[in-house]
Amino acid sequence: MSEKKTGLTRRGFLGTSGAAILGGAVLSQGVLNAAPGKATDQDALPRKWDETFDVVVVGSGFAALAAAIEAKKAGSSVAVLEKMKTAGGNSIINGGIFAVAGSPLQAKMGIKDSPELMAQDMIKAGLGLNHPDLVKLICEKSVEAFDWTVNELGMKFQEGEMVQEGGHTVQRSIKLPNSSGAGLVLPELAKLKSLGVEPRTQTLVTKIYRDKDGRVKGVQVREGYAFPKADSGKVKNIKARRAVVLAHGGFSQDVAYRMIQDPKLTAKFESTNQPGATSEMWREASRIGCNLIQGDWIQVGPWASPDEKGFGLAPHFAQEAAAMYGLWLNAKTGKRFVDELANRKVRADAIMMLMNKGENCIAFADSYGVSRLTKGIMDKLIQRGVVKKYDTLEDVASAYSMPLDAFKETIAKYNKNIREGVRDDVKNSVTLPKEVKPVETAPYYVSRLLPKVHHCMGGIYTNTAAQAMDVSTDKPIPSLYAAGESTGGVHGAVRLGSCAITDCIVMGRVAGQNAAKEKPWG
Repeated sequence: MSEKKTGLTRRGFLGTSGAAILGGAVLSQGVLNAAPGKATDQDALPRKWDETFDVVVVGSGFAALAAAIEAKKAGSSVAVLEKMKTAGGNSIINGGIFAVAGSPLQAKMGIKDSPELMAQDMIKAGLGLNHPDLVKLICEKSVEAFDWTVNELGMKFQEGEMVQEGGHTVQRSIKLPNSSGAGLVLPELAKLKSLGVEPRTQTLVTKIYRDKDGRVKGVQVREGYAFPKADSGKVKNIKARRAVVLAHGGFSQDVAYRMIQDPKLTAKFESTNQPGATSEMWREASRIGCNLIQGDWIQVGPWASPDEKGFGLAPHFAQEAAAMYGLWLNAKTGKRFVDELANRKVRADAIMMLMNKGENCIAFADSYGVSRLTKGIMDKLIQRGVVKKYDTLEDVASAYSMPLDAFKETIAKYNKNIREGVRDDVKNSVTLPKEVKPVETAPYYVSRLLPKVHHCMGGIYTNTAAQAMDVSTDKPIPSLYAAGESTGGVHGAVRLGSCAITDCIVMGRVAGQNAAKEKPWG
């Protein structure tokens, strides 16, 4: 399968100067750098395969499950390999918002949107490092991906309300059931089970077999693996008659590896990711000749809280209530310090800059802003002490040692602008949700802000057929596909919130469909 011409031009589709810029290949420490496409003693195929499948999928998140479903529907036998005890990866703890350009829900709300506008937003945030053909494909297929979740998986979405994540110029992010990635992962797992396939958990992939002819022909695994014990489990070899799909996610929990890419992201930074988000498959993909690009673009989520571990629930409040309908404040000055609807990098950098000066930041919303959240989330946040409730502005200022007069002046100015329809002097990069109202309805709610390592924008370079590209030839590696956070080039310097699900579903489906079309060997 060859990559199809997209016909995308800077002027014709995106109207932007974003170009297909390749980053440097990620270096792997202590790993054999075999010449791509050449077998070595380490790479030699096993004399005997323990099991055989048409398609082997590595990972069990959004992209992996979409690939597995499509490959199985196409008639292939499929194995889904997951190293952790439970399936779902980071996807199952995802924040649960899905970017769809031109969705039926937008139409009902009178929101005008298009794939072209979504692509412009993505490339603007990505600083032009996004590969335009990949962005175009994902944006154009976003509605198809949404329809797939409804028609194929039987999903139902909340109508009448959408999230406007930072960097999106309009409201286009649809809430998943329960505002959680589990709302999509569980239907994917159920669909896959109905097709006769269930993920093999505690199965660590330790090697990808790439033969003398350059084709990927299977994997070596440790079955019964107990994370993080590298030598646990029984070694087995699994043959992939048609193809291998890599959808293993990012490495945000691998401090050593992420510091190779970005030395600033030391162990002092927590991660929103599940513990298994480590670098084994990144290193292995590099070893067999995959072109890994833009590995040093690692996203830090600005809306996380120091008062809970991991991703938690605070991002729902900080983004969906405070950023959309409230304010983010510097507690030392009582003033706003950033456009609350700017992209994640802009906001995270602003918070970290203030933290370096010993200043703290908070997300602030009133009762109206909180009313926009999915039912039940605020109760959990209050019970856990992640969000605090206050009866008066004086109570808020006292709790966070904020200068009261400056705090009140900030809110008064913001409310005046909202009432008069004046473009605000801080929140000025996007069109505000039409439901925005002045912030004045007690009680008031606050969460503390602490950025956490969240998403790896870089990864395996693929074409629009989801084929993994060879670092030495710039051609597809035969029978190797990749999708989701294991790939690079889609999001560039900054991934806009809610675009991960779109990327994973679109490219996961493409990878699964094309993997099943490969001519079998042996």
